[in-house]
Amino acid sequence: MGLALGLLLFSFLVTSVCIVPFINLLYTLKFQRKNKQTQDMFGKLTPIFDSFHKHKVGTPIGAGLLIMLVVSILFASISQMLRVLGVTMTNVYPLSQELNVIFFTFLSFGILGLYDDIKKFFGFEKSGFFGLHMWQKLALQCVLALIVSWMMYSSLGISIVNVPFLGVVHMGLWFIPFSMFTIVAFANAVNVTDGLDGLAASVLLICLFGLWVLSATILDTTLSIFLALWIGSLIAFLYFNIFPARIMMGDVGALSFGATLAVVGLLLGKVMALVIIGGVFVAEIGSSLVQLLSKKVRGKKVFPVAPFHLWLQYRGWPEPKIVQRALLTGIVLTLFGLWLTVI
Repeated sequence: MGLALGLLLFSFLVTSVCIVPFINLLYTLKFQRKNKQTQDMFGKLTPIFDSFHKHKVGTPIGAGLLIMLVVSILFASISQMLRVLGVTMTNVYPLSQELNVIFFTFLSFGILGLYDDIKKFFGFEKSGFFGLHMWQKLALQCVLALIVSWMMYSSLGISIVNVPFLGVVHMGLWFIPFSMFTIVAFANAVNVTDGLDGLAASVLLICLFGLWVLSATILDTTLSIFLALWIGSLIAFLYFNIFPARIMMGDVGALSFGATLAVVGLLLGKVMALVIIGGVFVAEIGSSLVQLLSKKVRGKKVFPVAPFHLWLQYRGWPEPKIVQRALLTGIVLTLFGLWLTVI
């Protein structure tokens, strides 16, 4: 744990040094939030969303790319250094296969999100440059999730889920579609939640702390180091992301971090605990899904606006208040989820 804490602080320091030049680079590249009308997944305009977010126009987007690079480069460098120094690293799974699963998820979903950011912020969707509709992007997410799920099932031999009060449930091949659903759901849940300054990052930070504790209990050094580096980098980003944000995560971060969060829960065998620990994300994606299905099937809304944080804004809650309440809710849910895993 001492090693992991030190690496957390080191990752925080490296990201802190890099983030201001990175923000300046994004300004130079004009990789910023644009002043344009947004649309939902059915192509309908969202004027309420636009009215609440017009003050964010011009804010650089893409911090997720910096976090991905810092965590990946530091992990590769530090793991080699620890191996040379002869530091003992314990693993639940074969090292190379576990790393393949973690970093394939971390990077592949990030690349998909980066494509989406580039398409939106450089206007490629107007020119038809590799344009993809929402359902096509969802299909790509499912393909990536299928690859990750198969890797976990075939290479790591994971086919169980630990259910509180029931114990271990052996799913066999059914683990693959279950894992796919979990990965895609959390990828989109974090993406949907990333609508207010500091909201997704702060809730994610609390979730990762909870999973970090669980990784320490099973003595998976590889996973603990990865989470430590990720948490440290995320803290540095959050300093610049709190209201009023100087930089935003972007789809490159939201999709990558959501999918990887789910994979970490699956590797730990604590998916049910993950659902509780990530309860804020579940509520956000759940409210959006209900709203979208209702508009598609019934032709009318269930809520005035969705997701849940936008509904709170619509009710008159100021942005910092929503984020602070969500953070406190996330802390309680994480403590509850950890409690369920040890009883």
